[in-house]
Amino acid sequence: MATRTFSDINMLFTVNPVSGDVTKRVDEEAIKAAVRNLITTMHYERPFHPEIGCQIFSLLFEPYDTITRNVMIKTIEDVIAKFEPRVTITEIKLVNTEDNNNINIDVYFKINNSDTPILLTTAISRVR
Repeated sequence: MATRTFSDINMLFTVNPVSGDVTKRVDEEAIKAAVRNLITTMHYERPFHPEIGCQIFSLLFEPYDTITRNVMIKTIEDVIAKFEPRVTITEIKLVNTEDNNNINIDVYFKINNSDTPILLTTAISRVR
């Protein structure tokens, strides 16, 4: 049985020193980048695809209580489930750091053709 390789271009557009082409991300790193992009993309930010996006940034200025926290988690779950069919979410943790005005997001998931758990950690900051 052949294993499937997931690949995507590196959004930093670094150049491969051998081929001179844009480098690519493969497997776990490609999927992590795709999940991070979904979480940090706002609605109407992608041309011709207004449906792709997460409302996490609009929730940052809300009071951080249990309801807001649960809405944030549900929003992240929904956008990943809808637009990233290659993964299954196992857990999402949010840590509010009021001193730094940001929220740390830990997304635990598995790639559908693997049983290895993967952790994606990203921070969302309030910008004024």
